[in-house]
Amino acid sequence: MATNFLVHEKIWFDKFKYDDAERKFYEQMNGPVTGSSHQSSGPGASSGPGGDHSELLTRIASLEVENQSLRGVVQDLQQAIAKLEGRLSVLEKSSPAHRATAPQTQHVSPMRQAEPPSRKAAPAPAPAAAAEDDEDDDDDIDLFGSDEEADKEAVRLREERLRQYAEKKAKKPALVAKSSILLDVKPWDDETDMAQLEACVRSVQLDGLVWGGSKLVPVGYGIRKLQIQCVVEDDKVGTDLLEEEITKFEEHVQSVDIAAFNKI
Repeated sequence: MATNFLVHEKIWFDKFKYDDAERKFYEQMNGPVTGSSHQSSGPGASSGPGGDHSELLTRIASLEVENQSLRGVVQDLQQAIAKLEGRLSVLEKSSPAHRATAPQTQHVSPMRQAEPPSRKAAPAPAPAAAAEDDEDDDDDIDLFGSDEEADKEAVRLREERLRQYAEKKAKKPALVAKSSILLDVKPWDDETDMAQLEACVRSVQLDGLVWGGSKLVPVGYGIRKLQIQCVVEDDKVGTDLLEEEITKFEEHVQSVDIAAFNKI
């Protein structure tokens, strides 16, 4: 009768069996669980404090080994830094800049700036003695000697370069300015001998004048003019001089005009 009464109750009598099965399943999937989980698994579960203790000891040993290796690395770094500092101090002492700045640091000392009041109140030296001291100081300290020598050297180099430039420029041939001129020489009439007129024009010989090609160009009514090319040096021959020389042949030349003028 008691059994029939308990049939309708929701009581799980064999729960520990399912707990053991679940624990074994998770141990196969993820490994063994901790001691607390073993204790809460049920009456059939076995705790493993020995396994946890051995794992903790293994981890502690590995951490100690790692700590020792890190200490060795730190010691090596400290030794290397000490060596570098020693080498740096030796280099600073042996460098020329350090030697040059050393007297200045010795000259300006804190002891000289902080003088006792009694020494500041001491009477001033006589003018003659002070002047002698100033002259001695001026003789000992030459602040502008190096600058004067540098200025002299710079002036000497500048003069030498100017002299070389002048010599080079003197040796270089100067450019001669020239012009190309096209002249129109007109005769008096159609009976003028144009060959003789051209001969008269070419007979003008001047320093810096070179005659070129020529041709006869019709003007009208049977009259032709002479177009002749020439090259002149601007400094030696001018257009006024050239026209004056050609118009001297009055029997053949009526007028001279400049048809074209170009610089060369």
